[in-house]
Amino acid sequence: MESPSILGAVIPKVPAYVSYAFLASGTLIGTSLIVRKKLSLVPSGAQNVMEVFTDFFKSTAESNIGHHYGKTFYPLLGTIFLYIMTCNLFGLIPGFESPTSNINTTASMAVPVFLLYQFYGFKVHGIKYLKHFMGPIQSVAAIPFMMFMFFLELISHLVRPITLSVRLFGNMMAKHLLLIILGLLAPAIVPVVILGLGTLISFIQAYVFMLLTTLYLAGAVEEGH
Repeated sequence: MESPSILGAVIPKVPAYVSYAFLASGTLIGTSLIVRKKLSLVPSGAQNVMEVFTDFFKSTAESNIGHHYGKTFYPLLGTIFLYIMTCNLFGLIPGFESPTSNINTTASMAVPVFLLYQFYGFKVHGIKYLKHFMGPIQSVAAIPFMMFMFFLELISHLVRPITLSVRLFGNMMAKHLLLIILGLLAPAIVPVVILGLGTLISFIQAYVFMLLTTLYLAGAVEEGH
């Protein structure tokens, strides 16, 4: 049973995780519009923070995917990081819920990532992308080994959206339950220590999801195929 929340009470027919997911999107869009209106050659405040994030996303993408495709994918990676981080931080606000503590939210991000990197794999390499699933030794004599590697790699790829979804969901759910339990046991200490830990976990889990997405995209478009 989901715990009561502010948006859940205001919009009772809409699941809480959906409401907070839209709120996270609205928060990011509103922030971006505000920053855009106040752009200047000498960054300050929110613009300075966003430029730091942008440089971080771009350097991460280019160092893992390459300069050419890094420029293509870093807006996607930045959006994933900021959205997940915002959703995670909602869980630290009293009366709010973290949308990422629901498996539906995490799956709605993991499945498109899976489809996207498979799409770019075929777009960049064509049918030769299938060689990625057949192992390093590709000859007539190695056909049994290639078939074994193909099914092994196929299962590995199909599991990726599941692991992406469950990893983020499990960590956010555990954080939410930990805050509730320890808050009841030690209400005078937990609000400082555990909320700080929860903030750190929120950033780390957003980074892990973004980094795994980066590596999947890099594996799909790299010339090693």
